[in-house]
Amino acid sequence: MTWLLDDLDGDQATPDAVTVDEELLAGLNPQQREAVLYRGPALLIVAGAGSGKTSVLTRRIAGLIASREAWPSQILAITFTNKAAAEMRGRIRELVGSDADGMWISTFHSACVRILRRQAEVMGLKQGFTIYDTADSRALLKRILKELDADTLGFSVAGVANRISKLKNELTDVDLFARQVNMDDPKESAFLELFRRYTQGLRRANALDFDDLIAETVYLFRAFPDVAALYQRRFRHVLVDEYQDTNAAQYALIRELVRPVAPEHVPLDTRMRVGADGGIPAATLTVVGDSDQSIYAFRGADMRNIVEFEQDFPQAKVVLLEQNYRSTQNILDAANAVIGNNFDRVAKNLFTTGGAGERIVGYTGYSAHDEAQFVADEIEALKKAGETYDDVAVFVRTNAQTRPLEEIFIRSAIPYRIPGGTKFYERAEIKDAMAYLIQIANPDDDLALRRVMNVPRRGIGPATEAALQAHAERTGQTLRDAMRDAASLGLGAKVTGAILDLAKLLDDVAATAATAAPADILNTLLQQTGYLAGLRASGDAQDEARAENLEELVAQTREFRRQTPEGNLVDFLTGVALFAAADEIDDEDGSVSIMTLHTAKGLEYDAVFLTGVEEELLPHRISSGEPGGIAEERRLFYVGITRARKRLYVSLSMTRSLFGEPSVAMPSRFLQEIPASLIDWKQSPGDAAGRNAMRPRAVTSREGGRPKFSYSTSFPSDRPKKEWTSAVTATVRDNGDLTLAVGDRIRHTDFGEGRVTDVTGTGSKSIAEVQFDTAGRKRLLIKIAPIEKL
Repeated sequence: MTWLLDDLDGDQATPDAVTVDEELLAGLNPQQREAVLYRGPALLIVAGAGSGKTSVLTRRIAGLIASREAWPSQILAITFTNKAAAEMRGRIRELVGSDADGMWISTFHSACVRILRRQAEVMGLKQGFTIYDTADSRALLKRILKELDADTLGFSVAGVANRISKLKNELTDVDLFARQVNMDDPKESAFLELFRRYTQGLRRANALDFDDLIAETVYLFRAFPDVAALYQRRFRHVLVDEYQDTNAAQYALIRELVRPVAPEHVPLDTRMRVGADGGIPAATLTVVGDSDQSIYAFRGADMRNIVEFEQDFPQAKVVLLEQNYRSTQNILDAANAVIGNNFDRVAKNLFTTGGAGERIVGYTGYSAHDEAQFVADEIEALKKAGETYDDVAVFVRTNAQTRPLEEIFIRSAIPYRIPGGTKFYERAEIKDAMAYLIQIANPDDDLALRRVMNVPRRGIGPATEAALQAHAERTGQTLRDAMRDAASLGLGAKVTGAILDLAKLLDDVAATAATAAPADILNTLLQQTGYLAGLRASGDAQDEARAENLEELVAQTREFRRQTPEGNLVDFLTGVALFAAADEIDDEDGSVSIMTLHTAKGLEYDAVFLTGVEEELLPHRISSGEPGGIAEERRLFYVGITRARKRLYVSLSMTRSLFGEPSVAMPSRFLQEIPASLIDWKQSPGDAAGRNAMRPRAVTSREGGRPKFSYSTSFPSDRPKKEWTSAVTATVRDNGDLTLAVGDRIRHTDFGEGRVTDVTGTGSKSIAEVQFDTAGRKRLLIKIAPIEKL
């Protein structure tokens, strides 16, 4: 029986494979062709990194349209980002023309919005309902927490928002949570009330938050089968990209869409028209993904959705795409060797016909700055060999790791950007901490004080701040002076106490500023304000990252004191200001990308630097203690490796700051999983022990089930004469109006003497290219480089 095609109704019985125009299949390998042509009820395409999955998915969709197996309006293709949806739509349009315009190609959330807009009244909503973004949701929660005085129980806006989001993505609403919660626990019962009031607040505003969009659509389909049947009849082919990243709510939505349509939900005129005496079979389901690239468990992604696909759909066909069109074989061999140590995966082995390529370069440095200088020098070598900055990426596990990289890149005049992130000194928590320090160094700076007056929250709102400002203007005082007079302003006992406490803290710390180390000042402020403790207690992964950034700032202040024993807080702030003023360097070849491994997913570069490959970082110390955490960290490492097209570098440091204190770092266990024959290990300059002297190796004994590591040889007793760590990161200089011309001789604190070969840029952005007598060619930012003209 062949169903008639209609916008909302119909299906067709199809064979397991069809004939498609050969032009549509041009250039595909046998496995890709099989995935495009298969026409059974369910298909799992296990697409290895760089295996051309987007091409397969778009040609499969184009084949359905071109062969008239489905109207465009009967196809639903779901991606995870708007960018991916736009790319897919464009590529399908190139293949089949305007026939592609009637398709639903969208993200999960966009598809659900379209459905909910049409069915709003059924859900008790008005069609023009508002969608709250993160800022809107947190503003509502902030008001509710204040109403309930919930911060006294340790609740924070970020922590509550994170937990509510997680519950909604698990399809747990207020009523279901109420049946599960332990009401004898005061904090749990308080959270229930927060959740309830938040939900009520959204309803009163005729609003949904971002997490509601999918959850409410699932509830809609389950509560109103007739409505679900409308969309089950409409979408006869459902295709989902990045299936390994789906969470519980997304999984449930897909299952609802591909259920068979029962006879009672098939309109009579449709049954009469097509001669059906029963229901309509389930829509076909095609999912594309890779269990080895499942790295978003912290967002609720459940890898079991792809690993157990064949259990969910016993008639499913599985096609493996293992031929890689991105990387060299050496890079793929390293990736295969690493990921082969995970057992919760669909097994595959990536290969390429493009040749072995360059060996991986490994590097062990003394410190994070040593490692960063190695990266900078290698990037400059690549640039001279013909690569552009845009072709290079540096990956980190945590945002805090970008700080030494940024500093060295600025000193070396290497332009950089942080896709999907913010430069270190522009991050909100760093600006907050710096504002505290500025207020200690300069009590007259009212702008800095206004930034932190209510950070963390003290109950000092805009009205109170305005009253203090007005008093300061009337009396000719600074805002800090006005705070000391708070008791006479009639502001209320609670807020007056908060103001006086803050003023006293700032005064007490300021009294020690002339002689105290900047690290001690910063630590005192972070601890006594409760800023750092609040971030660590929130339960939000983003707040944990913010805490790590603050710890890195503490480490920076300690490093400053070691390098500049006589330096005080003003000196430290001056150095940071000079860096901030010099962090925008333009170059015609674009910018090097610095990003976290999570951000790197889906991207590719000619050269990739994987930095900080150490225990406690990769794998991360938090993930290591969670079930499945090591396996996910290994997948993260695998994702980083497979972003590289031509060259891959892996690096680590012997010492790394942890909680603001320097500590010995150990090589990551993942390095031991890469065959030694694939890596060429390098080391700091000046060490004559040989190229492989610093290659980390595993020790066979184990403690607590975890491998121990050591280095293959000891470091020489005499550290390198040209050790980067001390000189390159020494006190920030201000060379004033120093100008250089081609031919000038200069002396660099670390690199020695050299001759200027080129000068570009103007003013504070002037860059000198110098050929050093012994250290090779370097690019230097003239304004702050530790140089003098001879």
